Amino acid sequence: MSTCPSFDYLVVLPHLRVQNANAVSSPLTHGFPSMTAFLGLMWALERRSRAAGLDLGFRAVGVVCHAHQEQVNDDRFVKSFHLTRNPVGKDGKTAAIVEEGRVHLELTLILAIESERWLRDPEVQQADVAAVSEWVSQMRVAGGSILPAANPNWHRYRPCSVPMHGDDGWELFRKLRMRWLPGFTLVSRDELIDTRLAELRTHDAAATRLDAWLSLCRINWRYETPEKDTVQARRDAWKHDRAGLGWVVPIPVGYGALGDIYPPGAVANARDATTPFRFVESLFSVGQWISPHRLHDPQQMLWYADSRPDDGLYRCRNDFQPAPEFDFIQAQFDQSH
Repeated sequence: MSTCPSFDYLVVLPHLRVQNANAVSSPLTHGFPSMTAFLGLMWALERRSRAAGLDLGFRAVGVVCHAHQEQVNDDRFVKSFHLTRNPVGKDGKTAAIVEEGRVHLELTLILAIESERWLRDPEVQQADVAAVSEWVSQMRVAGGSILPAANPNWHRYRPCSVPMHGDDGWELFRKLRMRWLPGFTLVSRDELIDTRLAELRTHDAAATRLDAWLSLCRINWRYETPEKDTVQARRDAWKHDRAGLGWVVPIPVGYGALGDIYPPGAVANARDATTPFRFVESLFSVGQWISPHRLHDPQQMLWYADSRPDDGLYRCRNDFQPAPEFDFIQAQFDQSH
């Protein structure tokens, strides 16, 4: 199992207003962009920094969501995306509609940076962070456009860099995470699939990991015959399996290979004829939205690439591990609500 790469600084780009980001994160999930989209943004920033001569190594990325508004109709049960009306074709007929999901977001991006130049000359940090913030404002974030900040001079919207290599790194992170409230950050909970699979196999020995994943994607209700035949007892007899889980959601975490790697140019109509080509499909796991004040260190919220071409895996990972007191507090919260 890989671990989060080492880094020296956290660059925080707070409260970015993203319009029309991609809400369809995979063939089976929607509602928030995939974390692979933010890793792609991080790599694009690293290429720009290298082209500008900056000694910045982008190691991982984290996201805090403060607000979201998925562009769907307001039906109670069956929802559909708001779609654009495309111009007519050359023959004058209506063009085909390709369903696209969009969502408006307010995000805080956290970039883990490793830079020898910043360690040697801390005075250049402010200019470099300003350059990174300017580049992001000109780029697409998960397919969405960034709107200008309402008041860019207000400290709430100012980008900053925070050193994590000193003895006071934890204290700085403790203060930093409180600035991200109210908001939620997405972390990986891969272990929940194994736990749910063990529970399912106590009733069905043929249960698979797909069954466990699907079980975590929904609320499973069951009815237990009450001891007393009263209205309140019959109401309390309905139980569900979400207690103690928190805000758990299905998420895509990358891609798995469907075959061997083809040499450049061997596959017709490929987007890039100079890069090896491979057919892949989406990989799915389980994530959890948690409040940033529950984080004990920045590694718990950071996502990084873990590509293993020999195994046919191209995925992103997160090293979040819930502490025992986290599960206890989460269970108490769920019971009270």
